[in-house]
Amino acid sequence: MFHEHHSRSILKSITWFVTAFTMTFIMLTILSQNWRTGLFQSITLQIIKACVYYIYERVWNKSDFGQKIREANIVPSFSKD
Repeated sequence: MFHEHHSRSILKSITWFVTAFTMTFIMLTILSQNWRTGLFQSITLQIIKACVYYIYERVWNKSDFGQKIREANIVPSFSKD
């Protein structure tokens, strides 16, 4: 069965955090017309979202839904004795 390590989930959480933070900051700054308000709200929201995403990934990792175990294609070798 396929299994992701915690380090992979953490890296995915960090890269998602950066992407989502940037988009959230831009949108909240435009809507509030104040970069400080946009920054504060973005930081708060993204910390919460990163924690939830990590938990979400770990829960899905416990499931094998949609995953198949592939059989190894082993070609027999012929040795000369």
